[in-house]
Amino acid sequence: MTKFLPCATSLAGVLVALAACPVLAQSPSALSPAKVTITRDQWGIAHVHGATDADAVFGMVYAQAEDDFNRIETNYLVNLGRLAEAEGEKAIWQDLRQRLFIDPARLQADYARSPAWLKKLMQAWADGLNYYLSTHPMVKPRVITRFEPWMALSFTEGSIGGDIERVPLTQLQAFYEKKPVALSMLEQGLAYREPQGSNGFAIAPSRTEGGHALLMINPHTSFFFRSELQMSSDEGLDAYGAVTWGQFFIYQGFNRHIGWMHTSSGIDNVDEFAETIVPQGDRLFYRYGKELRPVIEKTIAISYRTEDGKLTQRAFTGYSTHHGPIVRTEGDKWIAFALMNKPVPALEQSYLRTKTSDYASFLKVAENKANSSNNTLLADDKGEIAYLHPQFVPIRDDRFDYTKPVDGSDPATDWRGLHDLSSLPQAVNPKGGWAMNTNNWPWTAAGADSPKREAFPRYMDQAGENPRGPHAQIVLSANDRFTLDSLIGAAYDPYLTGFARLVPGLIAAQDRAQDGAPDPALADAVQSLRGWDYKWSLTSTQTSLAVFWGEALWKAVAPAAKEAGLSTIDYMATRATDAQKLAALREAVERLTADFGSIAVPWGEINRYQRNDGAIVQTFDDAKPSTPIPFASSQWGSLAAFGAVRYPGTKRYYGTKGNSFVAAVEFGPKVVARAVSAGGESGDPKSPHFADQVDLYARGDLRPVYFYPEDIKAHAVRSYRPGE
Repeated sequence: MTKFLPCATSLAGVLVALAACPVLAQSPSALSPAKVTITRDQWGIAHVHGATDADAVFGMVYAQAEDDFNRIETNYLVNLGRLAEAEGEKAIWQDLRQRLFIDPARLQADYARSPAWLKKLMQAWADGLNYYLSTHPMVKPRVITRFEPWMALSFTEGSIGGDIERVPLTQLQAFYEKKPVALSMLEQGLAYREPQGSNGFAIAPSRTEGGHALLMINPHTSFFFRSELQMSSDEGLDAYGAVTWGQFFIYQGFNRHIGWMHTSSGIDNVDEFAETIVPQGDRLFYRYGKELRPVIEKTIAISYRTEDGKLTQRAFTGYSTHHGPIVRTEGDKWIAFALMNKPVPALEQSYLRTKTSDYASFLKVAENKANSSNNTLLADDKGEIAYLHPQFVPIRDDRFDYTKPVDGSDPATDWRGLHDLSSLPQAVNPKGGWAMNTNNWPWTAAGADSPKREAFPRYMDQAGENPRGPHAQIVLSANDRFTLDSLIGAAYDPYLTGFARLVPGLIAAQDRAQDGAPDPALADAVQSLRGWDYKWSLTSTQTSLAVFWGEALWKAVAPAAKEAGLSTIDYMATRATDAQKLAALREAVERLTADFGSIAVPWGEINRYQRNDGAIVQTFDDAKPSTPIPFASSQWGSLAAFGAVRYPGTKRYYGTKGNSFVAAVEFGPKVVARAVSAGGESGDPKSPHFADQVDLYARGDLRPVYFYPEDIKAHAVRSYRPGE
């Protein structure tokens, strides 16, 4: 790797250092700073251009580091299993989970075997981060003072929360400490949790005013999880969109010809295998068919920081079978966890799709079959649109229920290779002219042109429908002359399908109670909800009441819903009793009255955006300034999602996830796009770009995207090379 000199604090200093250091000057990427231009527009967004793709990678990760190095380093501490080196003993189990699957020695070997073009990009990535640190000595990394190119292989997929997060940390700890640890409410699926997902809409030319395909990019993640930027090169790269901090590819975005939007899928992309362990002497074996196979053992040393700031280690013996690492027990069985672990093909696929030009070339890249958890919505300038299922889909015997641990001793339960792409659910150029996904099942992805559920194995979907699915179908079916503006309007439609389904049942429960012993304290609340149009707004008092009621009912019925095998919202709609509905309303009335003095509280008084500092985990304060937000949780059917909750010491709700980077793109002779990033471009509270987009965000007012060189030049605030 290139060794940059700590004393080189400017481009001029670097060039002097190069002249004085022949070894550095001979490195093929040592002159990358001189071949990169970073142009910042009025929103602080970096438009990075390099002579080669590698130069563009060097510059874009340098620009990311300028905006929020802390989030880059933290992402790699998480993905390398080194978080405890910064955050102490509390992070040991998260690190152990990661290290059971991610072995630095294997990643280094994978790097050595990588194709030359990918190695060059990984080298440039490491050089860009190291150059940033060398030219910013005031920045003090918590742990990683030097990035190695192989580290890029630890974080190859841009979703928020990878497949590995399905392993419950409490049960991992219980297994490796050999003592019981109770599942948390969240791990049991009993605590209310804002869905982490996305919406994607693709509109064919037949349904647009201008005769061009349109794409709505609407991820629902942490507001501060991704950077917005553009990266281009003289080798044909020219992509714009959202980049997960520290990665070197546009995760959700577009180029001059095609756009791609990923939504978290409900596919079964991980499985658990119940292993029968047979001790023999000092060795452990597991049963597989008629044979006994040795359990694979490896020593994993987790470093962690003690309270006095020193580093120490804790060693574990990690166990695995051919199915995957052992992560917990169930009864007398050890549970092995199987997931996709293909870092090189995954990184290739993530990067190469940004250079595709149409559906055919995108599908060719997808043949890597290294996307395990993302559905994709596509649109291109040929007028093609598509919904695609994840491409890493193991073939399984559909006789078995893979939603639960399957018998690992039965060879029939094993994965049997991967599905061909042609055998997966998809909707390509549907006759109806639109395709969508809201993290719901694929069976409604394109209306009447959707893939048919009965044609596919059960494991193709475990999510089912959600309230955003019917909402998306309503808004997409209602317009056959979409423009960029009306597509944005559809994505911000305020109707709450979840409450449109649930509230009539509450009103009916109160009406039935009138014949017995009605509760007069609830009469005003029910009367208010009778006249509601089920739309969120800043001034809507019914939204406040419905949200408080919905959360109370959710908490009351979630255990029974899980026991019944139903989604909580389905259980609320079909099985919750009148008594449960009215008790939840009473709880909502009491909370609103106690916290805000009335049940008639405008939603904007409760639902707020606040960013006090650049901390990854923020502390919220009702006494500090905040911005009212009209959107509601996606759980209730809001397409424009705002996941807000109360925090210790607050009465107001503060959002940290939901609509984050949002973009609408039209693929005409020239690409036209509009976008907004909730968190702004910088993690530095002193930066003018720390909170300069929040008012636009709150209004759903997407700003123009500057994509072509002439537009970038016209709106440039600063243009410079890394190190200047």
